[in-house]
Amino acid sequence: MAKQISELKLGILGGGQLGRMLIQEAINYNLTTLVLDPDADAPCKNIANKFECGSITDFDTVYNFGKKADIITIEIEKVNIDALEQLEKEGKLVYPQSRVIRLIQDKGVQKQFFKENDIPTAPFQLVNSREEMSNSNFSFPYILKQRKDGYDGKGVMKINSQADLENAFEAPSLIEELVDFDKEIAVIVARNANGDMKTFPLVEMEFNAEANLVEFLISPSTYPDNIQQKAEKIAINIASALNITGILAVEMFVTKDSEILVNELAPRPHNSGHQTIEGNYVSQFEQHLRAIFNLPLGDTRSISNAVMINLLGEKGHEGVAKYDGLEKIMAIDGVYVHLYGKKYTKPFRKMGHVTVVDQNREHAIEKARYVQQTLKVVS
Repeated sequence: MAKQISELKLGILGGGQLGRMLIQEAINYNLTTLVLDPDADAPCKNIANKFECGSITDFDTVYNFGKKADIITIEIEKVNIDALEQLEKEGKLVYPQSRVIRLIQDKGVQKQFFKENDIPTAPFQLVNSREEMSNSNFSFPYILKQRKDGYDGKGVMKINSQADLENAFEAPSLIEELVDFDKEIAVIVARNANGDMKTFPLVEMEFNAEANLVEFLISPSTYPDNIQQKAEKIAINIASALNITGILAVEMFVTKDSEILVNELAPRPHNSGHQTIEGNYVSQFEQHLRAIFNLPLGDTRSISNAVMINLLGEKGHEGVAKYDGLEKIMAIDGVYVHLYGKKYTKPFRKMGHVTVVDQNREHAIEKARYVQQTLKVVS
């Protein structure tokens, strides 16, 4: 690239917490950041060089915004792809590429991509109506996912019996065999335009069953080396097949018989990589910048055991956010707090995260459990 990184303007579609943490790293490179988000009080509002309130799904808004930037990236997949394609045709760099975002926006297309590229995944079937679900060969229970617009547990439901079909989505969806898994894991892989790739160490996740959100994440994993290497190889194979530039989070299941099945992809910094800020030599956010600006990729090794806890709004609380127990948890060594700048809380809204680092894995987990019990987001 002829210009130095500090002379370039980075346009970010979406102004949530992922954009905020990306900007926090971009500041270290003197990057100029432009952000587009429909929320006038988005978390990026006060730290972007230029913040624009507008729709990220409207063609003209995205196109006109993109013209002001040298490189355009995303922090959420639900963006106007046609505008990004047009910008690419006019010579703008869009990373991840619009074709990658288009594929990942549709879980059905994503699943077909896995099948075509021999990526291990749970058996599935594409359906368009409840009638098609009734006539499917899948035995209950199974998982039903809307093909588009699902995130953070929305657009996903478990179908236990014929009776559940009454409340099933009447929209293009996919049904998927229910995987009896041991644990959900993730590998984040980065790829720059030269084709250089690096993976972050595999992480293990625990979910809040009620909200279907990652609640607890442990890095690095204690799975045997052969499972870790297999998962990293799958992530590299997917990034290669997509020919992606940027960060790619690959969410997977480890089954009870130690097989690995890919669940979903996210072509951007991801919740399963937040612990890298304190726990690894390079964070996922800096690595994403290195990848999209075609710079050498950083050292992804873990510095320490790291446990990440998502701070979710408490049930029964809606209004201006307050953080009960903040001083108590900050009295503990190795505790790092990241609040996302969201003024209002509501049940299960992601309000921040805390990372606990400790050379002793069990101590890190104990401290994280204490944080989970002590720090509450209320109104």
